[in-house]
Amino acid sequence: MKRWRTNGAAGRCVVVAALAILLAAGWLHAVRADPKAPNAPTFSRAALDRIGDELRNEVTTGKIPGAILLIQQHGKPVYFESFGVRDPATGQSMTPDTIFQIYSMSKAVTSVAAMMLVDDGKLALDDPVSKYIPAFADAKVGVDLSDEAGQYPLKLEPLKRPITIRDLLRHTSGITYGFFGETAVQKLYANPKLYAGDFDNAEFADRIATLPLADQPAVRWNYSHSTDVLGRVVEVASGQTLFQFEKQRLFDPLGMSETAYFVADESKWSRIAQAFPVDRFRVAGMRDPALPRRWESGGAGLVSTIGDYARFLQMLLNGGTLDGKRYLKPETVALMTSDQIGPETGIIHDPFYFPGPSSGFGLGFAVRTSPPPNTTWPLGEYRWDGAGGSFYFVDPQDDLLVVCMVQAPTQGGRIQLALKTMMFEALGKGVRRD
Repeated sequence: MKRWRTNGAAGRCVVVAALAILLAAGWLHAVRADPKAPNAPTFSRAALDRIGDELRNEVTTGKIPGAILLIQQHGKPVYFESFGVRDPATGQSMTPDTIFQIYSMSKAVTSVAAMMLVDDGKLALDDPVSKYIPAFADAKVGVDLSDEAGQYPLKLEPLKRPITIRDLLRHTSGITYGFFGETAVQKLYANPKLYAGDFDNAEFADRIATLPLADQPAVRWNYSHSTDVLGRVVEVASGQTLFQFEKQRLFDPLGMSETAYFVADESKWSRIAQAFPVDRFRVAGMRDPALPRRWESGGAGLVSTIGDYARFLQMLLNGGTLDGKRYLKPETVALMTSDQIGPETGIIHDPFYFPGPSSGFGLGFAVRTSPPPNTTWPLGEYRWDGAGGSFYFVDPQDDLLVVCMVQAPTQGGRIQLALKTMMFEALGKGVRRD
């Protein structure tokens, strides 16, 4: 287990030396950021130790193989520690250069790519998706009609209005996923044929377009393949593949050299994080990240490192800039990180509303709109996670970002809640005792 943390003068020397090594190795990049919340509360040494102890206990009790946690405030790491191993089979230690399948943490990256094109004037939020993917012009909504025999034939209804780019970004397109729910429409999205063969983004978007929608556009928040379709829109609007565009406009300028849709360099395969054998599964359509494929899933396909992803988040926290380069307009970041499906929109939050009751959804992220009961958790915090267990959140109120990388699909949600609760309690924003 490797530790980088501050603890008095000696501890500060250790962390400076360790971070210097990381910078030299390219695992972590220097960040210039002026504190936007100079009076924000900070973490005590004891609080950071307790947070680290929580993850250390997860490893020693055999719940997860390993993890990496970065807490960054005012543009600087205040806690950066590796725990356990990245591969239970080899016993290789978890290190900052470990590569993770980040699954749905890919959605934020694709959403930013799309909004860069909006800033460029090549895309508009209210453009119909069919302008870029003609197959969606014929989209239909599937309405379940149950009968006495328990059969659920589908009635197909025309769209009341076209699906828009805005709908894709906020998951109100009517497109769905097949891994939750039992409706006839959701079962169609679970069909393995949807992922058959070595297809590209264009073919996958056309396959989605042949499936009925679960709802009319802008009726319900429905977690979905919308961001995969958005990835194809980025391709059409930019004239590049999704990876080519992201590499040119995001990954290379930000120094995200380890972020891609598969690990092409065989010498890096040993750095890919692995789960315990009993906790291994692949999200539908995803496979071993060492295997090349044509599908660049904007919704779940990226691999990345904690250093790469922290650079991306710091750019957002800075209002769209990093190290003197602008990636998004500040008003674009503000729009993306504000609730786009509030009560005034009439959009339904159903039982599978994953952001939870105290959050809305922006253009790519869940957004905190009210504190959970008996807490003072910060409003405006935005976040998401991935099926492998990794998660992130950004707290502009305290000029704070957190990334936790882990490869433990069945444990991630529990760990995320525990760690976030501890972190906000350490900042004086935990459960009220009055």
